[in-house]
Amino acid sequence: MKRIHPLFLSGLAAALVATGCRGLATSGEKSARKDSAAVGSRWQTNLPALTTNATLREVVYFAVQNNPQVIAAYADWEAAVENITMVRSLPDPKLTFQAYFQDSLTSLMPGLAADVPGPGKRSARAAAATADSQAKYFQFAAAVQQTAFDLLRSYYPLHFLDAKLGVNRRTLALLAELETLARAQNEVGQATLQDVLKAQIEQQKLQQETTNLEDSRKVMRAQFKAALGLRPGQSDPPVPAEPEFTDGKLDGEQLLAEAEKENPRLQALAADIRSAEASIEVARKERRPDFSAGLQAEVYEPPFYWPQAGISLPIWRDKLAAERAAAEAGLRAATARLTAGQIALAVEFAEQSYVVREAERELSLLRGSLLPRARQSLELARAAYRSSRVDFLNVIDAERSLLNFQLDEIAAQTERELARAELTLLIAGRPPEHAPLLPTNSPETTNR
Repeated sequence: MKRIHPLFLSGLAAALVATGCRGLATSGEKSARKDSAAVGSRWQTNLPALTTNATLREVVYFAVQNNPQVIAAYADWEAAVENITMVRSLPDPKLTFQAYFQDSLTSLMPGLAADVPGPGKRSARAAAATADSQAKYFQFAAAVQQTAFDLLRSYYPLHFLDAKLGVNRRTLALLAELETLARAQNEVGQATLQDVLKAQIEQQKLQQETTNLEDSRKVMRAQFKAALGLRPGQSDPPVPAEPEFTDGKLDGEQLLAEAEKENPRLQALAADIRSAEASIEVARKERRPDFSAGLQAEVYEPPFYWPQAGISLPIWRDKLAAERAAAEAGLRAATARLTAGQIALAVEFAEQSYVVREAERELSLLRGSLLPRARQSLELARAAYRSSRVDFLNVIDAERSLLNFQLDEIAAQTERELARAELTLLIAGRPPEHAPLLPTNSPETTNR
């Protein structure tokens, strides 16, 4: 046998440590890293500040890139992708030393040893980690869509408040005109001072309500700022002046089909099932032994080598059975959670679809009938009051009706928009525009 220098093994180990080695990536790992890189290329870390003329879509985009909940979910997904590499890799080799002493050092044997998991174990663990990374991606996607919805849920009530303040101010101007009219009628003896006092009382009540609404705007602005992921010490963001209402009809059947296929919460639960199935396979392969091998070289008496080998003995059958039972129980739980999620999604779809239809019927009634008639009723009441044919209470009642119908219109429009947003974002799973998510035909989103 050709003589090998006794420090060969030590030199080889040192070279391995210095240069490093790379394992063979699984197909699932390659796909996960490709998807992670695709999302990372769309992720904007240094967002520019929102301008005063920012649109609602730009504000939503800022929120999904800046909200800490989304950032945390994205980091969890990245960590899960890296975990695939860790579980499919071989254990680190070990550099060993063995020495014998009598009066002096009589034997020194450096060596190199490695552990090798049983057949199929690493691939099974990699499959489980890949399924877990898919679940983390869908949790990230759900966080993006939830953040977009939370932003809209904070914006539209703020818009409703501003619209209500606008209605109140117009109504205050109208009441001032009515007070002037009552004074004129009183001066010519066609009305009493009581009408003037009634107009003043109505103005004072509405002014008090307006002041309270203006004060509540601070709370809503704080909620809007939080939805953007901005910290308390940061400057207040601008609020888009113009809302983006969507008046087109929704296709209920298409939305429900999208929800069953694209909803990220359901996709995450489906990935949990795949992870549980892979865990069963891991538990099944734990019955296979692991191996170890090594080689030591005698420094003082070359060439003299000590080969070493070992094998684990998976003899604890109760532990193996418990691991298998736990994995099977995890599969049953994951399957039940998916079924529960599908049921809950169907209920949410029915509820929000009804809210949209109800709001649309309300808007149709208000715009087509009630608001025009309320305006006409107020004009007729004012004209009749000038000619002393009705008392001032009729004018006030007509004014109140118009005010209430105007507020009802804003409320119905806001309610409809929020219900549509929940249907499209949270239920159907349609991502917000330019969101840093994968297309629906990527491996992460199609491997269900």
